[in-house]
Amino acid sequence: MESLVEVSLEFDRIEHAMNIFGNFDENLHVIEESLGVKVIVRDKNIKIVGDGEEVYKAKTVLQRLINLAAQGEIITKQNVSYLVQLANENQLDKVSDFNTDYICLTARGRQIKSKTHGQKVYIDAIKNNDIVFGIGPAGTGKTFLAVAMAVTAFRNKEVNRIVLTRPAVEAGEKLGFLPGDLQNKVDPYLRPLYDALYEMLGFETYQKYLEKGMIEVAPLAYMRGRTLDDSFIILDEAQNTTPEQMKMFLTRIGFGSKAVITGDITQIDLPGDKKSGLKEVINILKEIKGISFVYLSDKDVVRHELVQKIIQAYDKYDKRRSN
Repeated sequence: MESLVEVSLEFDRIEHAMNIFGNFDENLHVIEESLGVKVIVRDKNIKIVGDGEEVYKAKTVLQRLINLAAQGEIITKQNVSYLVQLANENQLDKVSDFNTDYICLTARGRQIKSKTHGQKVYIDAIKNNDIVFGIGPAGTGKTFLAVAMAVTAFRNKEVNRIVLTRPAVEAGEKLGFLPGDLQNKVDPYLRPLYDALYEMLGFETYQKYLEKGMIEVAPLAYMRGRTLDDSFIILDEAQNTTPEQMKMFLTRIGFGSKAVITGDITQIDLPGDKKSGLKEVINILKEIKGISFVYLSDKDVVRHELVQKIIQAYDKYDKRRSN
């Protein structure tokens, strides 16, 4: 049996304790249970006892939490679980490289930041490339972060317009049975895009830009025959495009524009005889300079912690079924 190791660290401000440790010390319990260590707190001193390697991991995670608290971040159990997961996978070098600079402020003044290493890679790719594909499961922030980057580019006058689009695929429902005109019928498909814009800009500002034509939210079919210059264009739910639609969209991009294409290739709602344009384009464009493919995973899920577990369970089920 290995001898126990003990290390200590301190945090500067006692008022940060609740934020770092969580309600009823739930954050400490996550660290203790996941890494098999004992964490003892006395005033501003934290003592960690356990196996040498695990103690080192726990210390790194706790130091990161202390740094986040000092930056004014609200620490959640999800933050802690993610850091512990990185520590358990010996990826501690990634612990300190995300959640630094914020992307933009929401209408209510909340800072939008990357919350995982994968999200930071995604954001950096958008900054450095004209066309970026963000591929990954639900809850990884693909669309929300893309909209945040679009709003930032718009506010900085890097682009003159934001264009958000989605394929209006009938996922088990028929558009014809929905009430209203065509716009009313497709609006439910575009709702996640509206919601993200409302949060970033506020409803009144969004409406003002919409009326001036500086923001456009429309089904993918409306893109045909156009050239979009000086625009930040987001194609969401791209797994539900056909190869022809994907090619049509990509050839709409004009001078001074940037495009982000998001999708989840495990949730394709196309009819069985239709190929996904997103799956096909990965093989066609993967070698072209200036185009980046970023793959997010269940580790990057920033919704309820059960969402990550649900995704993992489905992945295991699909693998068993395919064997």
